[in-house]
Parts: sequence; C-alpha cells; structure tokens
Amino acid sequence: MAAHTRYTGLIEHYRDRLPVSDSTRLISLGEGNTPLIQLHNIPKLIGKDVTIYVKFEGLNPTGSFKDRGMTMAVTKAVEAGSQAIICASTGNTSAAAAAYAVRAGIKAFVLIPEGKIALGKLAQTLMYGAQIIQINGNFDAGMSLVKQVADHAPVTIVNSINPYRLEGQKTAAFEIVDELGTAPDYHCLPVGNAGNITAYWKGYSEYATDSATHKAVTNKRPVMCGYQAAGAAPFVVGKMVDNPETIATAIRIGHPQSWDLAWKVQDESKGWFDSQTDEQILVAQKMLSQHEGIFCEPASAASLSGALQDIASGKIPEGSTIVCTLTGNGIKDPDIAIAQCKDAHPVTIDASLDAVKRAILDNM
Repeated sequence: MAAHTRYTGLIEHYRDRLPVSDSTRLISLGEGNTPLIQLHNIPKLIGKDVTIYVKFEGLNPTGSFKDRGMTMAVTKAVEAGSQAIICASTGNTSAAAAAYAVRAGIKAFVLIPEGKIALGKLAQTLMYGAQIIQINGNFDAGMSLVKQVADHAPVTIVNSINPYRLEGQKTAAFEIVDELGTAPDYHCLPVGNAGNITAYWKGYSEYATDSATHKAVTNKRPVMCGYQAAGAAPFVVGKMVDNPETIATAIRIGHPQSWDLAWKVQDESKGWFDSQTDEQILVAQKMLSQHEGIFCEPASAASLSGALQDIASGKIPEGSTIVCTLTGNGIKDPDIAIAQCKDAHPVTIDASLDAVKRAILDNM
C-alpha cells in the first residue's frame, strides 16, 4: 500500500530552503500549496495566443498571501522568545498576524488606518482577538509608528521589513516552478509595499542557482512586472507618494518599505512597473469572477489588469507563458463586490414549482 503524507505547511515542505532547525517549533496553519489555475476563457475573450495562470493566494488560511510570510515571522519570533508581535496594516497583514499569534499563544498588536480597512479584513482581525489600534493616518504613518515603538516595547515587528517574511513568501515561486517544471516567461504582481515582488524574485533566483541539483528546476527566471493603483504608484512616478488613494485598499501605500529591493528586482529581471486605474482594476476583478469563476479582492486584480494591458500592446508578446499572482480573496472586501453588482437583484417569486420553472425559462 502506498504511503500517505499529510501536507502540514510550507515551512515543513521546504524546510531545507528556510532558516529553521530540527528543534524549531513551527507555527503553521497549513498555509501554502495554493492552486495555480490556468485561465481558459479570458485568453479566448481577448483573442491572444498566450497562456495565463493565476496563483490564487486567496486560498491561504486567512485568505491572503500574507500567511506565507507570517508563518515564518511568527515561528522565528517565538524561537527568539518573543511574547508579542506588532504590525501596521491595510488589513491582510493584521488578519494574518492575529491568526498566527493565536496559534503561537502570544499577543498581537495591529495599527490600522481608521476607516481605511475593508470590512472582511477588520472582521477577521477582531475575531482572532488582536489588540487593534486605529490611527488618524494612513498605512505609511502606521508603519513609521510601528518602527518607533519597537525600540521602546518588547514586541517583534512582523511587517515585510522583517526578513523572515520574505523567506516565507519566496516559497510561492518554488511552488510555481515545481508545478510547471520551469519558471514562466513573465510574472505579474500587484505592488504596494513591494515585499512580495522582492520575495518572488528571491525564490526564482534561488531555484535558478540550484538548477544543477534540483531535478524540477531550470535556470530560467521570469521578467517581473509590478502593477500599482494609479492613485498609489510611487514606483511609476519615481518618488514616494504622501497621500495615496485607491479603491484597492491592500495596495494603498505611498512609501513602500521594500523600495530599494524592488528597484533591484526590476533591473535584474529586465522588468517594469506600471499603473492601473481603479476602473481598470475593477473590470479585471469582475472579468475573473464572471469568466473564470475566480473571486479575488480588488488589489489582486491589478496583476491581471496590467498583464492584459501589456498583452494588448505587445509588450508581453504572443506565445508567452504568464503567471499573475492574486494576492487575496474577494470575500475580504464584500462592499466593493456588492457595489459592482448593484444592478443584479434577486428574483422574488412564489414558492411553487411553476413559478420556479418560469423564472428559469425567463432567464435562460
């Protein structure tokens, strides 16, 4: 009889590629191993000969890619004896930090911008029992405060300035190469704080370096394409943005913490940064839902929106294999989704077979 192995999280799965020892207590919720879904209908819809996959990180335990970094950050915090963690957040980081703190049996403090966090993310953070501190300011102000308070209180920062966050997040690149047998030609991501694009490049680069000893890997690395919301696009304008605004709350960041690292990724990969309007982002979000059955949060859709723009212009040529990271689940931001479907009302009928049949036939 064949042996069965239960998947227990990305640290255990990639233990030999991560900074842990045999004695390290792993803080995990079974994160990682998210689906790489090939889009079948959208390439036909746009009439282009391209292969597009989406790495759907919205199926991590708390619904976003942040779980990949948080499992490593909290594992190392606990290993170092920390009793509390802290982060600034637009929502996803706070949810992940709170969940992994509960798992570890330590305290989580999260700073969030008042009135600037999607309800789904706020609900998660509340339910996990974190200590939420709302500030009259944006994410960038919160990040500045977190860095200051860490010098005066016994807490470990778990934002992406924590190097262990990037160690965990790089495993998404490992999974893509393991599944495809090679790296894609282009990898498209939403960019806010820029930790994720940095982490993916780290993962691709490590696998490429090890190609001679790892059977599933070639030395190929993708062109990295980062897309920002037009109202929060410091990499596009080439300088920090003091008052970022976008409907895509997860990337409403004007002062990215991985600024220098992300520019290095662009240079080394021969990639680029570009921006997408809120309207373009929402069109791509709805397109994924209504043509592929994939419901991501608005910020996630910036990756597909940007890819489609560059495919249409020829910047990404036909014949290419493209991976778009979808960073979070659509359930994270229900208000935006409902607002987009305001004209789609339920049909109210009598509770009878004839009425149901008529409703079906009328809408075929």
